[in-house]
Amino acid sequence: MTNQNYKQLLKGILLPLLMVIFITESAFACPACNLLYKKQIETDLSGTLVGDELMAAMDAQKNLPLEFAEATRHLFAGEEQEADIDFIDIITRDANLSIPATSYVDQDVEADVSYTIALDEGLAYLGNGVVYDGFRTNGKVPGPTIRVKEGDIVEMIIENKGTIPHGASIHAAYTQTSKYLGSIPAGQSKSIKFRATIPGVYLYHCAPGGHAIPMHVMFGQYGMIVVEPAEKKYKLEEELGHGPDVEIFMIQHEWYSSGKNAVEGNPTYVTFNGEIFKYVKEPITAKPGDYVRINFLNVGPNLLSTFHIVGIIWDYVYWQGHPDNVMKNGQTVTAGPSDSFVIEFRIPPDEGSYTMLSHAVGSTSRGAIGLIVADRNADTDTPKVVLADGPDYTEVELDAFKESATRIMSPFKAGTPDIDPPAIYGNDEKNVTVRIIGNSFHPKKLEITPGTTVTWVNEDVFSYLAGEFSGIHNVVSTEGPTTLNSPMLAHAESWSYTFEEEGDYSYLCTPHPYMEGKVKVYEAESELNVAAIMWPMIPALLALGFAFLAWRRKPE
Repeated sequence: MTNQNYKQLLKGILLPLLMVIFITESAFACPACNLLYKKQIETDLSGTLVGDELMAAMDAQKNLPLEFAEATRHLFAGEEQEADIDFIDIITRDANLSIPATSYVDQDVEADVSYTIALDEGLAYLGNGVVYDGFRTNGKVPGPTIRVKEGDIVEMIIENKGTIPHGASIHAAYTQTSKYLGSIPAGQSKSIKFRATIPGVYLYHCAPGGHAIPMHVMFGQYGMIVVEPAEKKYKLEEELGHGPDVEIFMIQHEWYSSGKNAVEGNPTYVTFNGEIFKYVKEPITAKPGDYVRINFLNVGPNLLSTFHIVGIIWDYVYWQGHPDNVMKNGQTVTAGPSDSFVIEFRIPPDEGSYTMLSHAVGSTSRGAIGLIVADRNADTDTPKVVLADGPDYTEVELDAFKESATRIMSPFKAGTPDIDPPAIYGNDEKNVTVRIIGNSFHPKKLEITPGTTVTWVNEDVFSYLAGEFSGIHNVVSTEGPTTLNSPMLAHAESWSYTFEEEGDYSYLCTPHPYMEGKVKVYEAESELNVAAIMWPMIPALLALGFAFLAWRRKPE
């Protein structure tokens, strides 16, 4: 088959077929897209800088053992992967060290505790009339707070209840996780067992593979997992002789209205535990003298947090939540994305409101602020526990919120016009650019006139990892007067289309079908050129003016 015949086959048959396959059988989408793009590299991009670099990356990674074997088998069919190796000598060595063993356990071992989390795409309600359309864990953002004991053998079952591949990374596991939990097809589940050997406050998040890992974190799939120390106590607990009266699990995290804003670290909102000003509307109550412990995690995924409580100096803080990593006193904890602390203090014998915030106050003004209210008559049930889970709503409730929302926002498709206004171009602009960045089209909506050429440029830089051509995108129409059908685009590659027919066009990216864009083509109304109309009339108006003046001056 000639290159020209291949291009015609690619544009006319394979890409539309691929879109149908993705929509109906999303479990097979990534391998299909990867195979198609590999063929495109071998033909259209052979001998180019981009093509040569991608082929070199593929060649370098194809023999990596274990974790890439499943992800890459469809690209390297028939090529043998390295066999498993018996690591009993390493396990024996680690058992005799003074530091904890890694988290590795045989996957057939019986678990002490088991947790199931479900990943999908859907709505979340942030409060203040704002509905978010993104990625979720157990139907909310953040996902459930998971608490285990040091030494537990933990089973994590990850269910993909969405329509695209998802996965999981468990930061509390000191062992391989991606080969067990990476790239879970829609409708399927995977699991891992590990021993929780190191106490602390950890992040878990979606990790489907390659470029999609940061995108799924940026778009909302994450939660907190705490490994509580088995024997060694935190110091304030030792000194007071009892556990905390109030224990708070606190996540600071960001919400993005576009992939561009996500990549550039410009969130629309920053919240504690999933809701704008959550603990201003519903303050956490305590009594003077209460021992408070905060398990604090900055998910980010971009901004620094300097967590502070007005009127409080810490008694003790523990970096990453480990009881050996102790520091005394201080006014803030400084946490980058995925940084964590355990914070201990006493409520002073002084009633009133103690304000929690990030002293990187841009985040505070966007929603990351709350109150601990000290009241001698506060509810007496102790210990009081506040979890880091996002708000729980049913799908019926979320749909009702969407119907009455003042704002709907999504990182990868158009929300309400206040957050995603269309980019409007008249007859004087016939060349328009749409950037593909952060698994999102920017702008998401265009309004143009017939004869306008739109050029899509792929700004996503990631290329190839673990069997996935991660940063590749295309433009394929789902409705409209004519058909849009671009090839796969790697970083800095572009594709153009001239719109001649009026109408409404909708399109998506085949490897990432949640990415949606719209184009409205309309005939612009003729603009009234006042100057062009008035200029020929100036001599007549002047003559009329002089005649009027002469008449006024004429003697009676």
